[in-house]
Amino acid sequence: MAKEFSFFYNVYKVVKCIPEGKVTTYGAIAKYLGSPQSSRMVGWAMNASHVHSDVPAHRVVNRLGLLTGKHHFGADNIMEQLLENEGVEIKKNQIQQLNKYFWDPSKALPPF
Repeated sequence: MAKEFSFFYNVYKVVKCIPEGKVTTYGAIAKYLGSPQSSRMVGWAMNASHVHSDVPAHRVVNRLGLLTGKHHFGADNIMEQLLENEGVEIKKNQIQQLNKYFWDPSKALPPF
């Protein structure tokens, strides 16, 4: 398996652990996987994740809580709707009170 694909696989394993009603960031996932400079690569994994229906990619946002990946869900508001359906408060494409909804894989999961 190519290195980038195994990285994507590991990203998907983490994303599948995010509880309903919680979000995490590209950077938090990269840090947990031991590659803190790879936030952008986590983003690429999220872009490619839409062929995997079991990856809740809508729960991954940027470090400010912005729904930067929303255009990969088809209609502009699908990511927002999915999060709101889980009880996450969003205004103007940004999670409100990000710390309230933030899930940190480094604290929640065993060491990678």
